[in-house]
Amino acid sequence: MNPATDMHAAQLLWLMQLASPALPVGGFSYSEGLEAAVEHGWVNDEHSACEWLLDQLHLVQSRSEWPVVAQALRAWQHQDKLRLQELSDWVLHTRETFEMRLQTEQMGRSLLAWLRNHPSANTNDIDLCDSLPPTWPVAWALALHTHTIPVRNGVLACAFGWAENMVQAAMKSVPLGQLSGQRILAALSREIPEAVDHALAMPDNGQQAFSPRLAILSARHETQYSRLFRS
Repeated sequence: MNPATDMHAAQLLWLMQLASPALPVGGFSYSEGLEAAVEHGWVNDEHSACEWLLDQLHLVQSRSEWPVVAQALRAWQHQDKLRLQELSDWVLHTRETFEMRLQTEQMGRSLLAWLRNHPSANTNDIDLCDSLPPTWPVAWALALHTHTIPVRNGVLACAFGWAENMVQAAMKSVPLGQLSGQRILAALSREIPEAVDHALAMPDNGQQAFSPRLAILSARHETQYSRLFRS
């Protein structure tokens, strides 16, 4: 057996597990404003759902969440506690609504609870992340660090996991059929490498969180009369 090949396979399987919708962190319960967009008639079919998610991919995720994942992974590699604290604080301070903050905190803590059941995770690292307090992108970076995942591969997996959850949200809230969902997922997958490379090219502290329309929708969703999702 080739140890190098085995390690590569182990890393790949770890990434697949992290990106899976079956990961018990509650990602399936959030639509990140999509359900509110459906309620207001801005998303009503396959085409508008695809356009909405592509915009979210490039204007939100690649500018905020994924640069933080990349920067946090480097911080974990160097055990830079101050930088980890800065990144976690930035995430919390830039969540513009209660729902957005709830999502990053709840999913971050759930991921840490899941990591505690894996012998590969360092207890001290988990305790440090828990004290920041944890946010989703910083906790995800820790999960990558436990298996020495290369940064680009790790952020690609994070992006695909996000895309898969959002497509499922679109299928339930619009609603859409499975073939429509697969076409949207394929469209997102074609754009993900470019979005990830944009995130990786961003300098430290260059990330930004400015999506006022999404923030307004998220705030409205908090009091929406009928809803399936937590955001």
